[in-house]
Amino acid sequence: MEQRLVRYADLVPCRTAFLDTRTPGSTEKENFTIIGPGVSESADQFVHITEKHGFNIGAARQPFGCINSQHSHETAEVFVVHSGHWRLLFGPNREDGTLDIAPGDVVSVPTRMFRGFEKIDRGLGFLYTVLGEDDPGKVTWAPAVFEAASDFGLKLTKEGMLIDTSAGDYTLREADLAAPIDTGHAEQLVTPPLEKLLQCIVRAGMAEANPQSPLAREGVQEAGLIVPQATDDGFAPGPIVGWWPHGFNLRLLTLESGAFVPPHARSEAEVLFVQSGALEMRWGEESLFLGAGDTLTVPKGLYRSYRNTASVPAQVFVTRGTENPARPVFAA
Repeated sequence: MEQRLVRYADLVPCRTAFLDTRTPGSTEKENFTIIGPGVSESADQFVHITEKHGFNIGAARQPFGCINSQHSHETAEVFVVHSGHWRLLFGPNREDGTLDIAPGDVVSVPTRMFRGFEKIDRGLGFLYTVLGEDDPGKVTWAPAVFEAASDFGLKLTKEGMLIDTSAGDYTLREADLAAPIDTGHAEQLVTPPLEKLLQCIVRAGMAEANPQSPLAREGVQEAGLIVPQATDDGFAPGPIVGWWPHGFNLRLLTLESGAFVPPHARSEAEVLFVQSGALEMRWGEESLFLGAGDTLTVPKGLYRSYRNTASVPAQVFVTRGTENPARPVFAA
């Protein structure tokens, strides 16, 4: 079980994960691949947990003013703001508007549109991310990102791997290089109207607890955040549904001080990310304690219980595999 726990303090960053890693304004960002291969383009990227879950878990950590350049995804990309204030930037050249997000906010950015993000307040900030599918593919960069990276000797192969021509690792004759997307392709990656994008965000404190959740009891609430369809465990669609596949549910589990969820097992992958407070997970006679920023993946079929042992509420974001999770099975 300890091998399934990734503590915030133990995260291994990669500073050379993407094509824009040398572009001014983007040099200080750190990329993390927590579960699954992610979309990193660097052979230096460390993957903490390789087991397939049906989705990927990653993160980004950036200081004030640092930018993640404009790109598009083919599968779902969800941002959970753990710390810091951020600005999402839309359009191939950031011309299609912005959306500011803060701690506790959740945003699912639609597939096949250009987005970037910037840390807009002082200090380091941490974005926890969920990507759809076991293989989320590779990102599509805006043409301007290709041009800027070329000035610093960075190229991409057609397989999506980053090469550094300035370091002499490759010559252009030895690599089958990717080219910027053409105008026709770029015109297909259209930014939806802002009112439609606002259907893809849940602000901190706005999620409504579901009294029909099988986990609900005194001091325990579970709220749906991304629920694409009605589920067998009692959740109606919404508030984020999306017009593209997610392949998972995202929930917010809140336990008041001393609150307890009795032993139960689930038939789908379940990944916990502690937003705030502390959580004890117990199975049999064993237990683990999780703090803010820690990520734990719980095996399918394992009977587990949760308790908040701290004096403040615990908030835990739960990624649950499939768009229709089954009801948990509680121990006798």
